[in-house]
Amino acid sequence: MTDTTYNVLFLCTGNSARSLMAEAILAREAPGRFRAFSAGSNPRGAPHPYTIDLLKGLNHDTGFARSKSWDEFARPDAPKMDFVFTVCDKAAAETCPVWPGQPMNAHWGVPDPTQAIGSEAEKRVAFTETYRMLRNRISIFTNLPLDTLDRFALQERLDEIGKDTALSEDV
Repeated sequence: MTDTTYNVLFLCTGNSARSLMAEAILAREAPGRFRAFSAGSNPRGAPHPYTIDLLKGLNHDTGFARSKSWDEFARPDAPKMDFVFTVCDKAAAETCPVWPGQPMNAHWGVPDPTQAIGSEAEKRVAFTETYRMLRNRISIFTNLPLDTLDRFALQERLDEIGKDTALSEDV
């Protein structure tokens, strides 16, 4: 077992829901082993209120939650990322900054709960479903034997996590 702490950046367009949820989940799943961050290509300026409500309801610390630009993490003084995951299709299609240190990248797209339509209850369910999908993916990621996989095998596993539709179900 390694004592390495890995830095992980979750990217989305607005950095108001999915990427913030992923940051909170990873921070809880494997503290000390991973440091979680999130950002957006076009940050909305504030977390979506349903994101904060959901995270608080699940006893996550929300003190970290702010909508920020991915440019913060491309600066020379930014933490060196080991992994960068896009969690929305729009951000995955954009030209990302060059991340210092050449981190491993993968696309783990999940539906945008901020675009849900219907009653307030239906919209909140969309946030819960997005959280669950992210939690499933992150749980598999945190259980990968990172110190025993070569870079090629690790990239394959990261890509599989993002493509596996079964991860929409509970693990």
